[in-house]
Amino acid sequence: MSRTPRSETAARKAPSQRVPRASDAGDVPSSRDSSSGGKGERRVRRKRVQRPASPEGKGSTLLWLAIFAVGAAIAAFTTYLLVIYPSGAGPGSGKDVEVVIDRDESTSSVVDKLERAGLVRSPWVFSLYTRFVGLAASPGVHLLTDDASPNELVRRLEREGNATRAKVTIPEGWNRFDIAKRLQTLHVSWSQGFLDATANTDLLREIGIDGDSAEGFLFPATYDFPLDSDPKDVVRRLVSEFDRRFIQLEQNHRLGRAQLEGTLGWGRREIVILASLVEKEAAVDEERAIIASVFLNRLRDPSFKRKVLQCDPTSAYGCLVLRDRAPGCAGFTGKPTHATNVDPLNTYSTYVHEGLPPGPIGNPGMKSLQAVLAPASTKYLYFVVRGDRRHAFSETLEEHNTAVKDFRERTSRER
Repeated sequence: MSRTPRSETAARKAPSQRVPRASDAGDVPSSRDSSSGGKGERRVRRKRVQRPASPEGKGSTLLWLAIFAVGAAIAAFTTYLLVIYPSGAGPGSGKDVEVVIDRDESTSSVVDKLERAGLVRSPWVFSLYTRFVGLAASPGVHLLTDDASPNELVRRLEREGNATRAKVTIPEGWNRFDIAKRLQTLHVSWSQGFLDATANTDLLREIGIDGDSAEGFLFPATYDFPLDSDPKDVVRRLVSEFDRRFIQLEQNHRLGRAQLEGTLGWGRREIVILASLVEKEAAVDEERAIIASVFLNRLRDPSFKRKVLQCDPTSAYGCLVLRDRAPGCAGFTGKPTHATNVDPLNTYSTYVHEGLPPGPIGNPGMKSLQAVLAPASTKYLYFVVRGDRRHAFSETLEEHNTAVKDFRERTSRER
């Protein structure tokens, strides 16, 4: 058996020389800590190298920024639409504008009408606003103004009582034509719409008025109405106030009411007609009952053969409602004349027609109604203005003619 030489064996046991690697070069320390005496090892922290952001991260940030910007824009516009825009003034200076809304008309069609009428600055913004608030325009004729805010326009169009309100004072003795003008001036109702409502047969039947109009039953008082009110609702309100007041008067003057019914066959309508004449003739309260007695004496006294009341204001009212049918009303300027008084075609003239006129000539107040229910006890058959807002009353025609002569002479001297 041959043996391996010792030198060869030693060569095999000797450690082989390690070839240095490229990674061993440089400042990277050894994995073994020489100061620890070979007893432990610790890992060496490597420097973090900042890597460039990925395209996906940048895209996500931009997306969120865009979403935030869009949300902020939507919030800002919504605030403008629901808070700032509704209270902004309209494009005009306050001119009255009539707009007719048909039944079941679409919101877009309503907005188109408002645009054509010059009532909105930006139709698409107003259209968007109406969709937010849910506009439900009431059908009919609307009295709008071109300076109304979008919020005010919506409230008026809906006619639910939420619009701006106006105080309307109706003086005693005013007729429905006077009332119509004031309602339009205060933007409560279109004048012609109100006049049409006062003569609407279905409405008159509903509110219990037997006649061709609500004249006389539109009680004079101060009311609070929403702007652009339905004319029929205005009529209902005025007549309702009359009913309430008249019931109270009837209860307080049952005897007078019974006497008028028993001697003349009068009901409520006739009482109101005569009260409207008293209202037009009286200038001071203490004369109302006396003037009522003169008219009633003419109707009741058998010696007064021709039952004419000879009240100038009646023929003047006839010219308001019969202008085209009464030749004597040609050129009528508001005051009664000889021509208006003697025209037989003026059915309201109490100079040519006996008894009461066909209807009231105005809307009497409580004092004139009471004067008819409780007239003064007199024998007067005549009266003439005295010049100081009072009248001279006479029992005979001779006395009356003297009073008329005195008035004319006094007037001539004053000129």
